[in-house]
Amino acid sequence: MNLRCIYCQTPFTLPRAEMLSAIITMNEKQQSHYDSHCPRCRRANSISRQRMELFFPNWQDAAKELAVAAKKEEQAAAALLKSETAKKVVKKSVVKKTVEKTEPAAKKPAAEPKARKK
Repeated sequence: MNLRCIYCQTPFTLPRAEMLSAIITMNEKQQSHYDSHCPRCRRANSISRQRMELFFPNWQDAAKELAVAAKKEEQAAAALLKSETAKKVVKKSVVKKTVEKTEPAAKKPAAEPKARKK
C-alpha cells in the first residue's frame, strides 16, 4: 500500500505483512483507524480501516493461513525442544570412561652454551 505522509509529503509503503497484522489488531480491539509512522519524520499518519480492507480484500483468509502456519511452527519448535532435552538426558546417563594418563614426555636437554671466540 503506497502512502504519503500528511506532514512532510514523503512517499512510503506499508508492507502486506504489517497491513495484515494491523487489520487483525483493529478487528480484535474494535478500532477504526491505524497509525502508520512516517520513516522520515516519524509522525503518525492515520489510515482508516475501510481503506486498508479495500487494499487487502481477502484478509480473513490470510489471517487464517497465518494462524495455521504459526500453530505448525509452534508444534515444530516444541518437538525440537523435546528432542534436545532427550539428547541431554541420554548424554548425562552415559558413563564416561576415564582415560589413563600417560607419563609426561621426557624433558628436552638444555642447550649447551657455545664457546666464545676471542
